Amino acid sequence: MTMLMLPSHPDRSRVLAELHARPFTAVDAPRRVLHFAFQTSAREAQEDAQRVEQLAARCTPVGPKVERRHLSIPTENLLWERHGEFVTYTIVVPFGHKADWPEHLIPPGRLLVAVDLRLVSEGLRPAAMVQASIADGRALISTDFAENAEGFVDITIINRNMPSDVAGATVQRVLETETYRCFALLGLPVAERAAVIMGRIEDELPSLMEKMDAASTLEDNRELLDRLTSMTVDLERSSASTHFRFGATKAYAELVRLRLLALSERPDMGGPGLASFLSRRFEPAIRTCATVSEREATLAQKLTRAAQLLRTRVEITLESQNRDLLETMGNRVRLQLRLQQTVEGLSVAAIAYYVASLFHLLVAGLEPVRARVEPELLTSLVTIPIIAAVAFAVRRVRRHHIDADPSLS
Repeated sequence: MTMLMLPSHPDRSRVLAELHARPFTAVDAPRRVLHFAFQTSAREAQEDAQRVEQLAARCTPVGPKVERRHLSIPTENLLWERHGEFVTYTIVVPFGHKADWPEHLIPPGRLLVAVDLRLVSEGLRPAAMVQASIADGRALISTDFAENAEGFVDITIINRNMPSDVAGATVQRVLETETYRCFALLGLPVAERAAVIMGRIEDELPSLMEKMDAASTLEDNRELLDRLTSMTVDLERSSASTHFRFGATKAYAELVRLRLLALSERPDMGGPGLASFLSRRFEPAIRTCATVSEREATLAQKLTRAAQLLRTRVEITLESQNRDLLETMGNRVRLQLRLQQTVEGLSVAAIAYYVASLFHLLVAGLEPVRARVEPELLTSLVTIPIIAAVAFAVRRVRRHHIDADPSLS
């Protein structure tokens, strides 16, 4: 049996091809490289992939080998890449070419990164805030990390003695560093907005805890619980919008650090180097995002504990009220039972009186009986048995109802 006859994992080809999906493109000086990164939704990225595939099919007669996340179109000098939340276009143009977005291409989303990178031979270094020796001293990089009048970030790489393949790898790492840097910093505005929400909650929480100590009624506790629930909802809403962003910021920041290491910078330029500049400006922003993320988690725990305390207090109060209500109901039942027993006694007397009266009328109406015994005497003699019989009958009826419903006992 050959290997091709064995059942393969559905993602085997994708896994094997991943290491070869982003080869470095050789670049000779002088050259201009325009790099764009657009933040896209899943739908926008899919539509953009279809457009790029159609462009590749028109430009390549034989038909390109399309890979949905990485696609090179040599006739357009275009490298297209699809990432998790953004799409990049890297276009190599002649050195004298104008820096601009190609008119025949449709922007796939919202532009975040636009880099105008110039690769030049050994010569005069342009004045810039950041200058560093990279590629083990075989190249110099100069940039301000600020957009120019056209909206591009200018980066100049001076090729001292790099071969074209090494120059291509260096250019790609520099572009990736700038791209990941920008997307990592997207977490900073999110962190600032989340900090405002958390600050408001953190300011209100101590006073709410004091009110919890002073609250004595069920209504007060319920009102505090409603407010605490509202604060928790506000925090969860903020956390839902920041969770992905902070996770992405952490991942992008790590990629920036890895790309900086791969650039092999040498601290021999005297001024602020690439890594030192980013460590002073970039790292504090990343730490801010991490701090806000930790604050969110800590505050969520505090709100959860406070809510649990309030719910416990409300439950205890309700149990106490229910117990008091049951005791009150028990007292009422006992009172009703006594009243019922009193009514039963009166009922026995009334029924016995009416039965005795009927008996007296019956005896008084019978002439033979009246001739022998006085009706009053006979009535008095049967009064006690009548009372006993009525009492027995009432008790029998009451026992029958109790057997049918024991709760009446």
